[in-house]
Amino acid sequence: MTDNFRSGFVTIIGRPNVGKSTLMNHLIGQKIAITSNKPQTTRNRIQTVYTDPEVGQIVFLDTPGIHQAKNKLGEYMVNVAEHTMRDVDVILWLVEPSDYIGAGDRHIIEQLKKANIPVILVINKVDTVEKDKIFGVIESFSKEMDFAEVVPLSALRGQNCDVLIEQIFKYLPYGPAYYDEDTVTDQPQRQIVAEIIREKALHALDEEVPHGIAVSIDQMKFRKGKNVICDIDATIICERDSHKGIIIGKGGSMLKKIGTNARYECEKMLEAQVNLKLWVKVKKDWRDSDYLIKNFGYRKDDYDGI
Repeated sequence: MTDNFRSGFVTIIGRPNVGKSTLMNHLIGQKIAITSNKPQTTRNRIQTVYTDPEVGQIVFLDTPGIHQAKNKLGEYMVNVAEHTMRDVDVILWLVEPSDYIGAGDRHIIEQLKKANIPVILVINKVDTVEKDKIFGVIESFSKEMDFAEVVPLSALRGQNCDVLIEQIFKYLPYGPAYYDEDTVTDQPQRQIVAEIIREKALHALDEEVPHGIAVSIDQMKFRKGKNVICDIDATIICERDSHKGIIIGKGGSMLKKIGTNARYECEKMLEAQVNLKLWVKVKKDWRDSDYLIKNFGYRKDDYDGI
């Protein structure tokens, strides 16, 4: 570690589905946050760590997308995202390559103006548009507020991500590392497993069902012995009886598909053989129940006092 070592906290904010989790996974070089093409995939504040022993350490906070909340879970998610802006050293605002600034982005601009923290505008998905269009996007957003930096990139393809890391370090204070060099996340394994199962369900299920599911890990134990085997019992919670039928599928086919895909990814993450058993339960309107929201791991304490 050098005398010029920099360290600090950086939050990634933006509307749902702009690629925040994909960007964070790419920057740290490991999949921690789940991704899907459905909005509201990220529900919690997820902390990951990028360390360059010669330069410094960045602690990233991936947040839920800021959106118009329709239930208590939605309110929780927006609160997490907006509270996380308060005490970080740099804010990355992720937008799509469009020069149209809608109501959702205008709401974020109002929040950013109050924050008084360096904001780096990150224009994601630049691989999906002509290069000339990016200049118009930069011009439109720069009229709304002053940005410390503007970085166009493609999180999916890893294009220009190294430039973003360089720009972030410019704005971090000098100081020691917060985490050991080999730390990648503060997320417990159980939570990552639950999120992997939810991701595979998001990928497999229809539009209306995924928003109403949560995953609870009932048991997770490593067997003693020569071969490392992990037994995991998990329950997928949904809001309606009709959803339960869809999640299970004809002859259990959908549940089997979710389980097979989740098991494969859990084995990679845990570096162990996984014996995964899945159940499905109905908890009507759980997204509007304070008790059940807390029970499924979405806790108000996650953003209080940030």
